Amino acid sequence: MPETMLLAQMLGLLLVIGALAGVLAGLLGVGGGIVLVPAFFYAFQTLGYGGPQLMQLCLATSLATIIVTSVRSVLSHNKKGAVDWEILRGWGPGIAVGAIIGVLVASALRTEVLQILFGVLGMVIGAYLGLGKSEWRLGDAMPKGIKRAILSPPVGFLSVLMGIGGGSFGVPLMSLYNTPIHRAVATAAGFGVIIAVPSVLGFLFLDVPSEHRPPLTIGAVNLIAFGIVVTMTTITAPWGVKLAHAMDPKPLRRVFAVFLTLVALNMLRKALGL
Repeated sequence: MPETMLLAQMLGLLLVIGALAGVLAGLLGVGGGIVLVPAFFYAFQTLGYGGPQLMQLCLATSLATIIVTSVRSVLSHNKKGAVDWEILRGWGPGIAVGAIIGVLVASALRTEVLQILFGVLGMVIGAYLGLGKSEWRLGDAMPKGIKRAILSPPVGFLSVLMGIGGGSFGVPLMSLYNTPIHRAVATAAGFGVIIAVPSVLGFLFLDVPSEHRPPLTIGAVNLIAFGIVVTMTTITAPWGVKLAHAMDPKPLRRVFAVFLTLVALNMLRKALGL
């Protein structure tokens, strides 16, 4: 296939991916990464970039978009006084350490192993979205001291292995420790920045063979996908927010939970060669 036609197909796929990710993020309050990683995987694979480091490309590019979207989200939430800076300062160092370890581990794993991890963790998140109750509690306040030191690194570590920001693990964690949902969502956006910045810096130095990476890729970060997705999510996320205010999002969250579970199962199927 001529390179210009391949590039045109890539641009078209990425425009659709970015638009859908933005609408879902605004509508359901889920991070774009949980949609972007499998979408990038199928798009890059369809375009012929199915090398042994395909998942690293997807994770790194997704995390790069999260830097922009999370910073924008934190600034917006902070204007409304919704960000809990005490939680962010206390949990930030541990989350950053976990993210750095996540990059080192993800860089060393085969695509099939990362697919399995994404599939398993995706099913866990899908189960929580579909079955979780807002009244569930593990404590009355976010842990400090040793407990915080133990719990904070896995938030960064697992998020990097899935190529997602702080929402999918951070919001449930804060909710389980009695943080109001709007404050949890706002603060988790800060987790996203802390996760994405060091991980993307690490992925920029990952050596991916030129024949296995799309055009304009630095390390494992594809700049074309990054630019298009950031632009499209900026345009379409407000549409999702308007839809969320116009309808009850709870049934939609359950539908998305089923969708995410099916995507996760398909990742597992492909990784296991079934």
